[in-house]
Amino acid sequence: MQNISFFKIRSSFISVLGIGLIFLGLAIRWIAIITLKRYFTVDVAVLKDQKIVKEGIYKFIRHPAYAGSLLSFLGLGLAFANWLVFLIIFFPILAAFIYRMGIEEKALKDFLGNEYIHYSQTTRRLIPKIY
Repeated sequence: MQNISFFKIRSSFISVLGIGLIFLGLAIRWIAIITLKRYFTVDVAVLKDQKIVKEGIYKFIRHPAYAGSLLSFLGLGLAFANWLVFLIIFFPILAAFIYRMGIEEKALKDFLGNEYIHYSQTTRRLIPKIY
């Protein structure tokens, strides 16, 4: 009997690809954190002197730290070369991040107003020119 949960194509290729995505995602996340400097927090918070960072990766997407994390979790799911593990790892985290992005964006819109609304109209959330 064949195990249907494993990817049909060579699982070693999928695993190596997954590991590469983990490291790429970590690099993107750290670039985002370093670019934000003191504006990066683990809690949803807006600082008194909060400004919109539009440099570097933030020119293209509003949430690159989440994009990097999601890319790493995508890679982790692929590293196991198993569809079930991929689904269990990636999609709940994606749902949680989408929920949290909504909370963060509301806080930023409430604090920064039209400036953040304009920024959100000119950039995508996670994937440049797509979403």
